[in-house]
Amino acid sequence: MDSYRPNRKIEGAYDQSVAAVCLNGTFVGKTSEGVTAFRGIPFASPPVGKLRWKEPVPVVASDGVYEACVNGPSPIQTKLESERASQYFQSEDCLYLNVWTADGYAGQKRCVMVFIHGGAYGWGGTADPLYDGHNFVKAHPEIVLVTIAYRVGIAGFIDFSNVPGGEAYATSGNLGLLDQICALQYVQGNIHAFGGDPTKVTIFGESAGGGSVSLLPLIPEAKGLFSRVIAESGSVALTYSRKECLGLTRRLLKETKARRMEDLLALTTEQLQTVNEKLNDYNNFPERDGIVLPEDLYAAYERGDAQPVEMLLGTNADELRYWILDVGGVAKYRILSNVMLNSAMRTISREDRKRVEAFLMIQPGDGLQDRPWQITELFNELLFRLPAIRQGQTHALNGNPVYMYYWRYPSSVPDLGACHAVELAYVFNNLQETIYSGEGINAELAARVQQMWVNFATTGDPSLPGLRWETYSREARKTMILDEKPYLKINLHETGRRLLYPLTDYRFNGNPEMLSSEVKPTVLKAAAAAAGAGTLALVLWLALRKKGET
Repeated sequence: MDSYRPNRKIEGAYDQSVAAVCLNGTFVGKTSEGVTAFRGIPFASPPVGKLRWKEPVPVVASDGVYEACVNGPSPIQTKLESERASQYFQSEDCLYLNVWTADGYAGQKRCVMVFIHGGAYGWGGTADPLYDGHNFVKAHPEIVLVTIAYRVGIAGFIDFSNVPGGEAYATSGNLGLLDQICALQYVQGNIHAFGGDPTKVTIFGESAGGGSVSLLPLIPEAKGLFSRVIAESGSVALTYSRKECLGLTRRLLKETKARRMEDLLALTTEQLQTVNEKLNDYNNFPERDGIVLPEDLYAAYERGDAQPVEMLLGTNADELRYWILDVGGVAKYRILSNVMLNSAMRTISREDRKRVEAFLMIQPGDGLQDRPWQITELFNELLFRLPAIRQGQTHALNGNPVYMYYWRYPSSVPDLGACHAVELAYVFNNLQETIYSGEGINAELAARVQQMWVNFATTGDPSLPGLRWETYSREARKTMILDEKPYLKINLHETGRRLLYPLTDYRFNGNPEMLSSEVKPTVLKAAAAAAGAGTLALVLWLALRKKGET
């Protein structure tokens, strides 16, 4: 997007009917069909120059008047065809948010929903049209919708604490999360200008966004910034220990030939983007550093350290089929899924192998034709559903209401099934966005799901008239099946859960210790090349990659 033009300061008259007076200025939006959109509002000082890799700095007070018509830049990231926000204009100056609010917002106290985008903590941004809030707020004018950006990849998740001169960068492994907190603090101080109630904030996110909203309740600085959480296809599982994160830091130093922090700070944005493209292979996950995040996240939930927020979370039936699009079709996905399984089986214990084999035995289908889908189901459970269950039930044990869902309604795109991200078009009421869901979106299901999310945000109970959604607990595993006709199910996939639940302890989060010394990334890359994949399949990267080696 070479023609990108940022919002400008307004000198002279402006339309006060579409203006919001905030701490850092008055922002003038645009109205369409009864919804006013404010795009590109800065919520922090630009993290550039001396602020690169530093914790976000709050905005400076201003009495200026500014346009709020253009989305802020995407964070710097590798450009991928499947990540539309990566095709948008990129900049290190990326800490902006968007707000959609219905007419008559002045003086109102509407519930607020703040969305955090996904992208494996290495991609994404608010510019993706899938996250446009117009249609959602048009259908649900009682909600003020906010989407926020945060630093991703090596700009937002890399540990410099061991780099000479990096002592002042102790929290750099979790800057993206701190950006999110800064955005939520801005919402607390300014959302009243858009008709929102700062005491009624729900955070929701998908994929890495779902992981983010699962992590934020564990961070003391986020206390009081929200009262409800919706985690779609994300949990605390996909995180790294400090030791694991330092492997990426070593790769960065090697690639840039930097020896000290000052060498890294001297890199231009263009150089940083080039390095990010070489290093960003799903390596940048939040760090269990013992500073921003606890070293054991599950234990923290079990102890009751998380904020006592109400939580709605769930996963999709065919999460990993999403990456059929990324690797270029079923034939290539078939090869990679088998490589993934075979490599994993070589690197886990005999007892774990028995559990995996027993799980595969009970999956439907027979023969080579069905093997990729059986493997997909295995890693759906290990990477997505079971971590969500563990997180949800431990949160419930401490007396917090938890609601669990399982999205089963499939995409109309061949072979994708109920893949990762398939629900987003339904949730945002963007039925024209068919990249994952395909043509012919079920409008009735979309209306039901939106109302469930809105009911939860406004009342804490996602039930619908005639469809009671009961809470989830270890004693009563009640899960809402989101299909053409949603229904409540008790003990969903219970046999598989019992078999694999002991494996939900970070060993399938991309942990480099999963790989024995003889299984090098070069072997995995060769397998991907044999499959003809342009990039490594996520299932391969997440489960089988060993950081710090080439």
